[in-house]
Amino acid sequence: MHFKLLLEGYSLTTAEILYRMPDYHSLIQTFIWQELDLHPEFPKLHSFLEFWERDLDGPLYKVTVAHSKLIKPAEIRIADIIH
Repeated sequence: MHFKLLLEGYSLTTAEILYRMPDYHSLIQTFIWQELDLHPEFPKLHSFLEFWERDLDGPLYKVTVAHSKLIKPAEIRIADIIH
């Protein structure tokens, strides 16, 4: 299943989510989210953040996103081997 998603353009996406503690808004916590997601729309990440804002108490402060395609064009080198 994962390989099929990679072929469809999904990439490993990591989000560093900073959020305020529900009872102590001056304190900021970190949550790391990682999933295969489709760049640049990031539908899975958007769905997770919507869930967070709707169902969790800690208000979001900042979200930083990084992604990397796991399947990239192959690097081809032609080797001339003389026997």
